[in-house]
Amino acid sequence: MGPFEVIVVFFNAWWIVFLPILGIGTQSQEETGTVTPGTERGAPVKIGMRRKVLIATGAAALITFAIWVILHFGWLDFIARPTA
Repeated sequence: MGPFEVIVVFFNAWWIVFLPILGIGTQSQEETGTVTPGTERGAPVKIGMRRKVLIATGAAALITFAIWVILHFGWLDFIARPTA
């Protein structure tokens, strides 16, 4: 797996992990009882974006590494290997 493929796998894995965890632990203004005048009642109060980005980055790195290991050691034998 070349550098371009690593970047593509990491990018895709990052988004696949990030999007589902984006809503976890987020509370709306209505749930906390602190609705700011002029804002939507369902707007989030505290998102915790830094933590979620770090979790997604770490998980994407592990997924990318796992895919690299699987391909490097040839554990998927149904993939045709190039002949030299």
